[in-house]
Amino acid sequence: MTTFLVIVLLILVALVVFSLVRGIIAFLKSTKMDLEREDTGTASEMQLMQNKMMFARIKYQALAVVVVAVLLAIAN
Repeated sequence: MTTFLVIVLLILVALVVFSLVRGIIAFLKSTKMDLEREDTGTASEMQLMQNKMMFARIKYQALAVVVVAVLLAIAN
């Protein structure tokens, strides 16, 4: 059981890093696009992607914390 949870934790950590990198890339692209366009008052595609990746990162981090809590509970 511990081995399975460690594997799940590693997968979740990888997903956190992946969503963080994609969010940073979307942020950089949206910043460049925002400088080049007029203010229309709506969110751009890259800004929506940035928000989506931020939410995904938070979900994966929360799941990783739950897995660590279960691992600590099992260890006692």
